[in-house]
Amino acid sequence: MTELFERFTYYGMRSVLVLFLVAATDASNPGLGMDRTTAGAVYGLYTGAVYLGSLPGGWIADRLIGPRRAVLWGALITMLGNFILAIPASASVFYFGLAVIAVGVGLLKPNATVLVGALYDGQPGARRDAGFSIFYVGINLGALVAPLIAGTIGETFNWRLGFLAAGVGMGAGAIQYKLTEGYLPDAEPQPTKLSAAARRRMGRLSALFLAFVLIFATLTLTGIVQISVLSLAKIFGTALIGLAVFFFLNLLLVARLTRGERAHVGVIAILFVCSALFWAGSGQHATTFNLFALDYTDRSSFGHLFREGVHPASWYQSINPIFIVLFAPFFAWLWVALGARNRDPGIPVKFGLGLILQGLGFLVLMLAAQLIVATGNQAAPTWLLMAYLLHTFGELCLSPVGLSTVTKLAPARYAGQMIGTWFLGTAVGNVFAGLIGGHVGSLDAATLPEQFLLMTVTGVGSGVLMLAFAGPIRNWIGTAQ
Repeated sequence: MTELFERFTYYGMRSVLVLFLVAATDASNPGLGMDRTTAGAVYGLYTGAVYLGSLPGGWIADRLIGPRRAVLWGALITMLGNFILAIPASASVFYFGLAVIAVGVGLLKPNATVLVGALYDGQPGARRDAGFSIFYVGINLGALVAPLIAGTIGETFNWRLGFLAAGVGMGAGAIQYKLTEGYLPDAEPQPTKLSAAARRRMGRLSALFLAFVLIFATLTLTGIVQISVLSLAKIFGTALIGLAVFFFLNLLLVARLTRGERAHVGVIAILFVCSALFWAGSGQHATTFNLFALDYTDRSSFGHLFREGVHPASWYQSINPIFIVLFAPFFAWLWVALGARNRDPGIPVKFGLGLILQGLGFLVLMLAAQLIVATGNQAAPTWLLMAYLLHTFGELCLSPVGLSTVTKLAPARYAGQMIGTWFLGTAVGNVFAGLIGGHVGSLDAATLPEQFLLMTVTGVGSGVLMLAFAGPIRNWIGTAQ
């Protein structure tokens, strides 16, 4: 339920974020008037920061306050960030609100997952996978409703009211979390107290990071250093990849892990790469898909209910969670049924299938774009629906299974941080999803088939590669502790 409200907040504001950024400043419902490439870069920076926040959020829970308190504080901070977005002020205030949300989600999201994992300690892997699929349904109920409420309010009436509605949802989530906290497992992971030397080291690192942020902000705001949002997003994406490499190398080479733990961390590193590739494609739902719905999709159905004669483009952001709610129970049953017959395809096969299905979703969009170019007409909504369906099947093969696997394979003393690295992969993918989506959204229809073909080849090719190495990866997963 807590993740339902958090996802309502996140997807509610995300469904209209890019549309708000590119909306004209002199319109009846004014936006920020950005070009689409810059809007995509802003989206990439924001979503990347949201999932990057899971890494320090996991560390804070592991070492300082525990996952239960981290979830509550994360909910309150996320609510505050959305309220800041609702203030009709300058772009700088809006960016500050996005930064506050990134901090809140970073505290809430990885630690809610840790608590779910604690519910299934000592239970079979297939049951654990099924449990996370049910958890995924709760998440996506919030994602399903959000665009229909916050998206419709923002796109049809006032963007700022849409952001306010998202913040109210998170406030409701914080209240219900506190009221029902007693249902959580008593044996939640407890924070490991830091030694005096570790506290001093963290204090120095925190001071150094804060000084860097303040100096960079001062130089950019005063104009001494001029850097575009697009360049900043590219630098950020590269830095995230470097951070991931550093983190995994530190665990594998410096941390005192057993042979089995090192093998498991190596598997998580491979799944990290797959996750980044997957979300670089599926993260485009709020950019490429949203703009495709706005520009090239026939939205005349229910159009008589709205001033412009078309239904809101943000409605299509509900399609993916609708499909997840419908099909996640089937996938949960499928994994349990196959496991009972000793035919569970295994984690690497599920990941490979997820990537292939995502690539096939872009193949559908490529065919739709070719039809648009050939006829000059808008595409029927069924093209987007089919692309979303294939992406959803891919997501159900990869995302809940990945969450389950990381909680199962992560060394116990690094549980929160390893969940953070899983979301770091999502962060990397979403940064590049924003960059790709902004680029694709700024192109004319004639160039779209080529762009979608490239994404098809990337998804299908990486999935086939994962299937080819499924055997060795399964052996590493089975390595004894």
